[in-house]
Amino acid sequence: MKSRFLVCAVLSIFYALQVQAQQTKPLSIPEAVHLVLENSDGSKISNATITTSEHEVQTAKALQYPDVTVGGQYRQLTRVDFSSDLLTDETSGSTTIPNVDQLMMGNLDISMPIFSGFKIKNTIEASKNIHTATTYKAKDNDEKLALQTINLYINLYKAEQSMALFEENLISAKQRVTDFTNMEQNGILARNDLLKAQLQVSQVEISLADAKKTKNILNYRLVTLLKLPEDTIIETISDNFGISPTTVETDSIYRNDLEALKYQELATENQIKIAQGNYYPTIGIVGGYMAVDIPNAFTLTNAMNIGVGISYNISDIFKNKSEVAVAKSKADELKYTIDKATDDIKVEIENANQEYQLAFKKLELYEKSEEQAIENYRIVKDKFDNGLADTNDTLEADLGQLQAKINMAFAKANISQKYYELLTAQGQLTTLINN
Repeated sequence: MKSRFLVCAVLSIFYALQVQAQQTKPLSIPEAVHLVLENSDGSKISNATITTSEHEVQTAKALQYPDVTVGGQYRQLTRVDFSSDLLTDETSGSTTIPNVDQLMMGNLDISMPIFSGFKIKNTIEASKNIHTATTYKAKDNDEKLALQTINLYINLYKAEQSMALFEENLISAKQRVTDFTNMEQNGILARNDLLKAQLQVSQVEISLADAKKTKNILNYRLVTLLKLPEDTIIETISDNFGISPTTVETDSIYRNDLEALKYQELATENQIKIAQGNYYPTIGIVGGYMAVDIPNAFTLTNAMNIGVGISYNISDIFKNKSEVAVAKSKADELKYTIDKATDDIKVEIENANQEYQLAFKKLELYEKSEEQAIENYRIVKDKFDNGLADTNDTLEADLGQLQAKINMAFAKANISQKYYELLTAQGQLTTLINN
């Protein structure tokens, strides 16, 4: 007996420690969105792409600066045949051949671009436009991350509400089984009616277990997305599901993904100009310093030089035509993509607005159906108690009442969900939540 008591005590302590280890975290929708934008891998990837594009802009700007190279050589020479007019004696005409066995050279070269067919200028502009497009893509990714988080949050809330309603219904269903058992034992209720009530208890228990499983999965997904400890239990706040405005302005379109495409189009226009720049020569200022020392022969120092360099690839007149055509084709492709995206966004906004308005209509209908279901169950229950309704009618009315309560519990959350989806379609979700 003592050992059995000890086992129970140990199990109780273990369960208590396990429950204590789990952290319950009350969390609102704005807090969840803030966490996902700060901690999630998706947001960090977006920030990293922005940083990369910033470095690419700096790399492009560096093209306007001069190239400076420094070099030096030392070489050991063997069997050198050396001759120079400087070594000839003007009076005798004889030549003294020095022993040349070493060569030392040093040089400093500077090249400053002056004109390159506007390629440097357009390369810098293209990198800036790509950087801006990348920034807008990151903002669009934030919008999608925020909506994903909100949908997980609201679905978690729905699972919690389902659990609460199933638990409440399970209590009354078990009480009905107890009452029916007494009635069956007293001979005033058929055996199969008791079995029907017991079957309903089993069905509710299955539904409750399924709701718990759904809640646990959604909680784990949300915790993982927000980078919270795995044992965190998120407690949703129902105040987030207040009734939103019945009408929302849908005329304005400011989508980050559309803005990103527009700046990508500007970058392709820069690429066209870069390709066309190959038709022009490249001109630059060149200069430098050179020193040469050949022991026993001669030394050259302070050989400063400056001048203008020009290069022109004549073959580009023929080869570059296809590169320009490719760049123009990409620009046309992006133009059509922007036109299609604009139309798709308009359809998306209109669809989201219709879904939002329908959610209000459903709430109104669910309110009525809940009242009707509750009243119907009350009437049927009274009839059953007075022998005027059978078990099937009672159980069916009870299930109808349960479903009506679930629909009503979901209705306000659905309005908020559709509202956030509409804001996302308009590109305003993160802006309004962060305000």
